[in-house]
Amino acid sequence: MKRTSRPVVITSAEESQGDQLHSREVRYLLMMSFRALCLIAAALLVGLHAPLLWIWIPLCLVGMVLIPWFAVLLANDRPPRKRTQPSVPAPAQAAPEERAALTPGKEIRIIDADAIFKSDEILEPDQIFKPE
Repeated sequence: MKRTSRPVVITSAEESQGDQLHSREVRYLLMMSFRALCLIAAALLVGLHAPLLWIWIPLCLVGMVLIPWFAVLLANDRPPRKRTQPSVPAPAQAAPEERAALTPGKEIRIIDADAIFKSDEILEPDQIFKPE
């Protein structure tokens, strides 16, 4: 039988939000299942009058109290940022000729709002946009 494994990732992109959410849900479910096992174990130990009960019951109680707290913290936490990722992306450097906001020779189109709102008829684009 062929064993399936995760596909090999050849990109530095992060996991998708859906995959991150799924892994956090699975982790939460496993931790809460362990909490339920602590509760069942405590009940069985008390019912069976197990030896060293004074050690086992506090351990089970600590597990039942701390595990949900850790489960919620870990379920709400996203994976840590990789060291290679910058905290703030660097701004793109434009070439000197591209820095000008307007270049000469291009037509500037201005929307005439008064013409749109004062007219009861359907206007053509050349009636709305007027060259400067």
